[in-house]
Amino acid sequence: MSGHSKWATIKRKKGAADAKRGQVFTRLTRELVMAAREGGGDVESNFRLRLAVEKARKENMPKENIERAIKRGTGESKEGNAFEQVTYEGYAPKGVALIVECVTENRNRTVAELRHALSRSGGSLGESGSVAWQFKRAAVFSVPLGNHSFDEIFELALEGGADDVTQDDENVEIIAPVESFKAISDLLRAKGLTPEEAGLRMLPNQEMELPVEDTLQVLRAIEAVEDLDDVQNVYSNLKITEEAMAAMESE
Repeated sequence: MSGHSKWATIKRKKGAADAKRGQVFTRLTRELVMAAREGGGDVESNFRLRLAVEKARKENMPKENIERAIKRGTGESKEGNAFEQVTYEGYAPKGVALIVECVTENRNRTVAELRHALSRSGGSLGESGSVAWQFKRAAVFSVPLGNHSFDEIFELALEGGADDVTQDDENVEIIAPVESFKAISDLLRAKGLTPEEAGLRMLPNQEMELPVEDTLQVLRAIEAVEDLDDVQNVYSNLKITEEAMAAMESE
């Protein structure tokens, strides 16, 4: 399982991910707005929007909130400030590379908060292009096995153009080229399989392994960045070992 997925799993188990419901709804609203702006308000043809809506429903976001956010994205509603997507690059402690995706209506505030969070934890904000070369964008799915076998999901993933399919406990992780996202989404949906996570992610070309204590320091720095209101996703090239996972879960 990738470092990103391991980190997400740890946070779910600890109940630490987006503990405040208001923060959850804020991030979901921004994702709905940006998805609708990018691909329109039809969930059948806009796969990013479909995933955002499914995620919002999982978090029990009221239907009227979802519809209002979509209308903001399509321009039907002029309510609220205009959001924009911004990607920043930088470093966590120990030289771990970070890519931070934000949705904001105030770039100056976002960059100031991000710079402060990184410097406080021993990291730093970098120039555009400083770490992006260490990552590639890919489609990533995390699919619960449920009543299906690994082989069945494996075959579906390969049919859709996946590069890698692995199993971790009761979940199957699929990594595929960006252009295979729609095909795999459709194949999973046709089989009644609903991913716990599905989207485009930045995956490191090579992971950096650190001693457990250093890994925990980096993870705390990443968590501080993830807690910023404007931050949607954080990607790193940190390798999270089983020992580090165990130590993190026991905290």
